[in-house]
Amino acid sequence: MRMDDISDIRDLYNAGWDIEDSRLERHQLERDITWLYFDKYLPSHGRILEVGAATGRHTLELARRGYTILAVDLAQDLVARAQKRAFDAGLGDRIEFRVGDVRSLSGVPKGEFDAVLLMGPLYHLVLRDDRLLALRRVFDCLVDGGVIFSAMLSRFGILGDLLKSTPAWIENTREVASLIVSGRRPEDAPGGGFRGYFATVNEIGSLHEEVGFRTVALAGVEPAISADDESYNRLDGQIRKLWLDLLFRVSSEPSMVASSRHLLYIGRKPGKEEQVNNGVERTR
Repeated sequence: MRMDDISDIRDLYNAGWDIEDSRLERHQLERDITWLYFDKYLPSHGRILEVGAATGRHTLELARRGYTILAVDLAQDLVARAQKRAFDAGLGDRIEFRVGDVRSLSGVPKGEFDAVLLMGPLYHLVLRDDRLLALRRVFDCLVDGGVIFSAMLSRFGILGDLLKSTPAWIENTREVASLIVSGRRPEDAPGGGFRGYFATVNEIGSLHEEVGFRTVALAGVEPAISADDESYNRLDGQIRKLWLDLLFRVSSEPSMVASSRHLLYIGRKPGKEEQVNNGVERTR
């Protein structure tokens, strides 16, 4: 099976610490709703595998809350700087950092993690076989009953961002057609920049279930705002809390999900008996 060369993605993130590190400050609703889902579905304690840990924004907060984490990222510069950040914060004993590709996870133990976070790798894998391979790798790393959180980009939710930031994109009819039909750039498009896969809502659950996961929830973590981060970011106090409570309540409403840019899947690895009964062990 051919695996896509994602060295351009590695290089993009190696050169982009500042942009990546500030991303969740720009997209605060995504951050806040994601943490509400972590609070709801993460086990109260345990060991977490985070692949795509980037600058450690989720990693360090999880460590502060008492979890032990194996943090993996493709970009070696991000790993080195995130590791220093963790030690400077006094959290180095709770986090192990490694450079790695989610499609191999060489040396990562199987069946030992209570939860897996894939908060970015899947949407940089433009080949479906690569996405399935990544999910199979992390499925094997989970304990029975373990939970997965995986982020994907919405094929149609991204249109608000494009309209806001690069409205002239609409004139590139070939690229527009490729996004709408296949969720990616044309295959012969030049490399460089942000290269990703944009999923439809209907394919996300079935992709994870093909590997053996049982779907728990699928949410849009930027419901109702499209690309208007600023209107939420400037809220504070009780008004902000009330809006966050409401938007979290509607974040998994089917009519809302696809309009979000970032989609969050939550699933569970079934127990061994359930896997056998459902044919997972026979087909893996």
